[in-house]
Amino acid sequence: MITRMSSLFLRTLREDPADAEVPSHRLLVRAGYVRRVAPGGYSWLPLGLRVLRNIEAVVREEMAAIGSQEIQFPALLPKEPYETSGRWTEYGPNVFRLKDRKGADYMLGPTHEELFTLTVKGEYSSYKDYPVMLYQIQTKYRDEARPRAGILRSREFVMKDSYSFDLDDEGLQRSYQLHRDAYIRIFDRLGLDYVVVQATSGAMGGSASEEFLAVAPTGEDTYVRSDRSGYAANVEAVTTPAPPEQPLEGRPEAQVHHTPNTPTIETLVDFLNDADLGRTFTAADTLKNVLVKTRQPGEKQWQLLGIGVPGDREVDLKRVEAALEPAEVSLLEEADFAANPFLVKGYIGPGALAANGVRYLVDPRVVRGTAWVTGADKVDHHVVDLLCGRDFTPDGTIEAAEVREGDPSPDGEGVLVAARGIEIGHVFQLGRKYSDAFELDALGADSKPIRITMGSYGIGVSRLVAAIAEQHHDELGLVWPRAVAPADVHVVIAGKDEAVADGGERIAAELSERGVRVLLDDRKVTPGVKFADAELVGVPTILVVGRGLANGVVEVKDRATGERTEVPVAEAVEHLHTLLSS
Repeated sequence: MITRMSSLFLRTLREDPADAEVPSHRLLVRAGYVRRVAPGGYSWLPLGLRVLRNIEAVVREEMAAIGSQEIQFPALLPKEPYETSGRWTEYGPNVFRLKDRKGADYMLGPTHEELFTLTVKGEYSSYKDYPVMLYQIQTKYRDEARPRAGILRSREFVMKDSYSFDLDDEGLQRSYQLHRDAYIRIFDRLGLDYVVVQATSGAMGGSASEEFLAVAPTGEDTYVRSDRSGYAANVEAVTTPAPPEQPLEGRPEAQVHHTPNTPTIETLVDFLNDADLGRTFTAADTLKNVLVKTRQPGEKQWQLLGIGVPGDREVDLKRVEAALEPAEVSLLEEADFAANPFLVKGYIGPGALAANGVRYLVDPRVVRGTAWVTGADKVDHHVVDLLCGRDFTPDGTIEAAEVREGDPSPDGEGVLVAARGIEIGHVFQLGRKYSDAFELDALGADSKPIRITMGSYGIGVSRLVAAIAEQHHDELGLVWPRAVAPADVHVVIAGKDEAVADGGERIAAELSERGVRVLLDDRKVTPGVKFADAELVGVPTILVVGRGLANGVVEVKDRATGERTEVPVAEAVEHLHTLLSS
């Protein structure tokens, strides 16, 4: 197939778009692959659509290889199934909702667990029908509060979501592993540098959960890995190793001290070390109490929640949100403090929280017998040697403190190293959350019902276009891996001479006859413009037909390495065919 740039619907740009934050956004727009329509909404132009379809083809091949079958659901979904699962409320403002002319409620589908479950229930009833694996590649919709980075975080996106249905947990494990292995093959074929990390399940529900992250400094997800073992996890999923408990007997009594002008951890530590208390204090000896308010889906009233973390750590709100999902979480405002005068800013302690019925969760490092310096619930006062389990008893633990490089790895092997990535895939063992909600059963061999167990497996197909671009570009433009490139060879006719044009046309035609996808630059523009566009568009192999034709040679350039090779014209087609075959 030959695509002629003289007729291709393409306009490249020399300047970066004003709203571009990351390389993929900048280059996909400049190279004419996508165009912004609205915040979080993009049109796919011909070259971009080719890349998207090439990725879809790889995904379909690997899904077929594990026996998963493709179906298609509507994007416009009725309210009732999502009410049954509870997610109509749980999603809150994150979905697009609408009413039809009769007043019935609908949403634009963010994900389709409910529909898959109902469909299988409607079609299958016997244990002999299982296991089942189904998937779709479809446009999804989420009302992102802050769409950004082009197609990396948009409101409308293409996703592959697949689901497994098994009779027992052993079957779920097999289906999960089949999908996990398929994802590894998919991302390997797409030329991605990625990691597999432990993750949280979020609104999806379920137990075991892993994310596939494309390594990129521009990624929104922070993950950590051990420097000695294979442990890796999204920051939201990191668990903190708890220290051993300590005895309560024989410990100093808690004492309240006047600590003027010490509303911060830094000022408190400085004051304590100048107060001649017989020992040196660090921020890690203090207990920082942060107040948030939470609201469960469907509720109007907010509830106060106290969170205690060692004073040398900041509270990571994303970890808090992950720990409390699906509840909505917000920091307190001045009005909240005014309405709750027992909350003394800068001096909040566990005592006032317990006395006023405020739930109090602490970092896992706060174990029985550990002593802390914390607020005494009075301006300019702190309490020293407040003992967990003697002087205060938390209501539980929460993973809320920031995770830092150098922290001990949760598996006990080495320390954590941090990096950033782009989520490109996620696999969940959902278990029976949705089959319970919709009473999805199979009649067993003994005529007794078997509750089906499920898995959910997603790939951000349109996001993959951006993730690949983030990893495969240079200062001149995109550098597509061959598996997803919009063409195999970019033939540049570099010259006005008729013989040069005829030579380029002839080579392009012969390549096309050999099954090579050719992008032919036959435009009436300068060679400089053509060379710049060839670099920007990013086809992996560039063939320049120009002045060398008079000497019987053409130039083959590797877009990734920049290596240039002169090849006799008579051998060009065979050379390129061999190159592509290898």
